[in-house]
Amino acid sequence: MGRTVVVVEDEEAIAGAVAARLRAEGLTVEVAGDGLEGVALCERVRPDLVVLDLMLPGLDGLEVCRRIQRDRPVAVLMLTARADETDVVVGLAVGADDYLTKPFSMRELVARVHALLRRAERRDEPVAPTQVGDLEIDARARRVSRDGVAVHLTPTEFDLLWCLVQRGGEVLTREALLAEVWGYRDGSGARTVDSHVRSLRRKLGDGLIRTVHGVGYGLELQ
Repeated sequence: MGRTVVVVEDEEAIAGAVAARLRAEGLTVEVAGDGLEGVALCERVRPDLVVLDLMLPGLDGLEVCRRIQRDRPVAVLMLTARADETDVVVGLAVGADDYLTKPFSMRELVARVHALLRRAERRDEPVAPTQVGDLEIDARARRVSRDGVAVHLTPTEFDLLWCLVQRGGEVLTREALLAEVWGYRDGSGARTVDSHVRSLRRKLGDGLIRTVHGVGYGLELQ
């Protein structure tokens, strides 16, 4: 209801098709054809979600993502013509929530957009700060510190960490994490979970999240 999506895509055919489909879903959609225009448009309309191409003229998608996240967190679904893991990891690290590799099905894009919008609406009322080893997690302020030093997490990284904290030492499958954190119910996006776990390990240490091969991930309680 009343949700606004900005599509930043330089290929007019793709931008037009995405915009038309999302408008048919009842969303308000604005389109920008390059990075600078995309940043200016996001500043003006303050969208609820941005569908953002990685390869853009002018500013690339990574820099656009950085700039639109400066003032306020906004859901970002990144589109990439390359399945290069480095591109994906960097994109997620600068604040993208998920990615789709071109060519993608419009049905899958619509499902991801709706799931990310629902997730933005349903962030739980936080509880008192939680201590996990040398980490202090303030869910009210959505802040994490390690040994008293603040650690910057993207909104999705925080949500993933908080989900694992709430479940204690329970091991969750990728499918369960996709459902609880991203709101995806079809099991798609397993690589997104893996990329976010790798990013959390880089920021918080390898010992915090354990991998149970063939099952999924769980918090290493200390």
